[in-house]
Amino acid sequence: MKMNIGYFPGCTLKATALNFEKSALEVAKILGFQLEELSQWHCCGTVPSLSQDDLLKQISPVRNLIYAQSLGYNKIVTLCSMCYNTLAQSNLFVKENKEKLRKINQFMSEMPDYDGGVEVKHFLSFLKEQITLEKIRESVKTSLSGIKIACYYGCLLLRPKIIGIDDSEQPKILEELMQVLGAEPVYFPYKTECCGAYHTVIKPDIVARRVYRILENAKENKAQIVITSCPLCHFNLTKRQEEIKKIYPDFKGIPVVYFTEIMLQALGENFKCV
Repeated sequence: MKMNIGYFPGCTLKATALNFEKSALEVAKILGFQLEELSQWHCCGTVPSLSQDDLLKQISPVRNLIYAQSLGYNKIVTLCSMCYNTLAQSNLFVKENKEKLRKINQFMSEMPDYDGGVEVKHFLSFLKEQITLEKIRESVKTSLSGIKIACYYGCLLLRPKIIGIDDSEQPKILEELMQVLGAEPVYFPYKTECCGAYHTVIKPDIVARRVYRILENAKENKAQIVITSCPLCHFNLTKRQEEIKKIYPDFKGIPVVYFTEIMLQALGENFKCV
């Protein structure tokens, strides 16, 4: 029986990360399940979540969880690391603070009360735990044998620890996934270093220098390609390569793609980035 999973896309997946969403939807289809986009959703609330207000910043993520709850989902999957981090932290916050959840529900009186019953999963965790790596291995049509890959996690999938999808210092979920596809994950000490995140808006030179160290570390360890699951990291790791060349003229670029794109290549589809 085909499995359908509630899917929260987030804003970037509908804008600059279209290839991330498109490749993930195709991967799901090949592996025998469907990501069903919530019929109603809005921004996860990540920018307000950067504020110090502990209550109002929960409104946007909780409202999205109410949408999922109203549609009958007890679990939703996200692709974007930022969306996952925001929704998972907010979900945990209201589950552990019943009085604050009551105030939030009261504030959004036009909507059904949120009962804390929706689980937020990142696509990587969902693949490993529910689809299983063995099932993915059996679905490979074109082994990635000979391809050396640097698995870049950044911050948001792993920190804070309480909502991290893997060990915050030595994660391995991406490496495990690449191995079942036949690829060779390389030793990559900078895989959990911050890419500079939103500083890219006002201090692109600082971000370029950080990205330079990350990408150089990947290349020093013989990586041919870098993979990620975060649209913001992807932007910094790709777009800031132009800035890096201005600062470090000898810098040689390296391809950076979403993990779902490399998966689709292994699963036999002739995928083209948008």
